[in-house]
Amino acid sequence: MSAAEVTLSKSQQAYHWIKDRIARQEFTPGYRLVLGSIASDLDMSVVPVREAIRQLEAEGLVTFERNVGARVSMVDDSQYRHSMQALSILEGAATALSARALTSDDLHRARAINERMIETLEHFDPRVFTALNQEFHAILFERCANPRMLELVQAEWARLGHLRDSTFSFVPGRAAESVREHENILRLIESAAPLGEIEKASRRHRAATLDAYLIHEHPDEVLGLPAV
Repeated sequence: MSAAEVTLSKSQQAYHWIKDRIARQEFTPGYRLVLGSIASDLDMSVVPVREAIRQLEAEGLVTFERNVGARVSMVDDSQYRHSMQALSILEGAATALSARALTSDDLHRARAINERMIETLEHFDPRVFTALNQEFHAILFERCANPRMLELVQAEWARLGHLRDSTFSFVPGRAAESVREHENILRLIESAAPLGEIEKASRRHRAATLDAYLIHEHPDEVLGLPAV
């Protein structure tokens, strides 16, 4: 166990342990989380594991049913849709609120990550691309001065954690469009564009990924956000 893990409470250790396995799809949707077995693996009592399960349930990653127990949440298009719609609004606002506080170094780091994303397109790995995508956006919204807004954005990212690996697997063609939109958002921030334009570009960028996924999975439906 690392020094960082030792400083965490036992419930937080259990939380990160379980969440990591959900993110890596070692614990797949529908997987039954046996509290006693997890406690044994972590060499702790069931109490902190139960607390971790409650936190994961609040984030939507775990469901709990009486007489059934805790299971990893099933992949649900409606839940994915609702979280992506919420994230497009929240992340767009957080990015706009962060824009004026971003430094030249922040923008340089964001552009370097976007260049790495472009490099992955030739030999596309959805997991690598998605991890870089999250890192890119985190730089753009991390200086938002509203802590509640940041909490909400991060909560929606967490809620999507067990779906995130699969989104670009379904719509790999969306990746090339995504990096072009990243460059546009960076140019708007660098040119001190009105915050409303930055918010709109960021929101439409997120909504476009949702639309691409839904068109792929449900070609007869139109279920994204409005373009404006």
